[in-house]
Amino acid sequence: MTEHARIDPRLAGLIHPDGDPIRLNKQKFVAVDRQRDAQYNATYRPQALYSRADNGFHANNEAFLLHEVATNLPIYRPDTGPTDFHLHLPPGGFQLVLVTSGIFTFDYDGRIFYVGPGAVMLQSAIVHRQLFYTWSGMSTEENLNTPQSIVPDSLTMGYSGKFLEAFVTDPTTFPNPTVVGNGHIIESETSRTACAHPLHDRPADACFWFQDPLALAALFRPLSAGMIKSDGTVYLRDLEIEVPSGHLVTGHIIATDPRGQSLLPKSASGEADTSAFAKSEVAMYRVIRGSAEFRDHTGKNYELVTGDVITAGKDSLDLVSVGENTQILRLGLLGGLEALRKWTPTQRDQVDGLAGQIITQRELRPLRTEGKPIGYLYG
Repeated sequence: MTEHARIDPRLAGLIHPDGDPIRLNKQKFVAVDRQRDAQYNATYRPQALYSRADNGFHANNEAFLLHEVATNLPIYRPDTGPTDFHLHLPPGGFQLVLVTSGIFTFDYDGRIFYVGPGAVMLQSAIVHRQLFYTWSGMSTEENLNTPQSIVPDSLTMGYSGKFLEAFVTDPTTFPNPTVVGNGHIIESETSRTACAHPLHDRPADACFWFQDPLALAALFRPLSAGMIKSDGTVYLRDLEIEVPSGHLVTGHIIATDPRGQSLLPKSASGEADTSAFAKSEVAMYRVIRGSAEFRDHTGKNYELVTGDVITAGKDSLDLVSVGENTQILRLGLLGGLEALRKWTPTQRDQVDGLAGQIITQRELRPLRTEGKPIGYLYG
């Protein structure tokens, strides 16, 4: 706890969650969420439709939620446009964003990021807002079926903005305070402003993280031959989120090229390292495009296609084969999650009620593309 937090009476008792311990499902289990059964709801704002992997969420003791966010309305309407300045404060501070189509502009702590397919951000507990997104103009049904990718190709970048988002616990159960509402944003005053606050619950190593899909460390490396069946080489990209998450979650993309093409940006520095896979207490796989086959501990096979999610306990599931032009997000949930506690409903409401009073330090950046986050945890 910071010195500032100790002496601020408004924040006493609200620095860390004090609810039930988070418990991963340590049993052998498999839960599948099918795209054909998915429901898309404008849960939080009218321009974004959310589709949750609820079967996996409930089977894993509601410890970790993965959902898809699909932009579905133009930015110029009076009820859409840029979001307010807000926070997410999940246990462990874990919030992952992986862009899968279109283009977004995000403001994280006074710094601008222009991101497209394949960009990864780990940014919870930082004051942020979404400034811009692309919209294709298609109908809702057509929009929800447009291709997604973790490679910034020109076709996928031209569609409506979509991303996969993951939280520790359910967003409705932890604080999400609005720091500056839409009606009170004065661009000349809020531009380049970074904001600090002590309300976090992140492990010591955790920090803000951004991985560009064309960064050297994000390039794809081949898996050992025969590890996963496929007509072509299977490649792996490490999202490098284990350390920035405070050793709570690992993240990887498992992928193949289209037949006769070389779509994936590749590294020539040897085979991929899969040692992180063995650390997972629970693993989640989301097929971003293509198809894959899994086999559980009883020998049962599961065939997954684009948009499907499968969640499984340790040693419960193996990825057997992947089709051509396939991209799969793999998230490995680590034992450190069980050192966390949930927010109590009272704490959640108290923190949400503080809103802008949470901010305890402000700093103006020289440029919108420079500067490190100033939050207590991130400095």
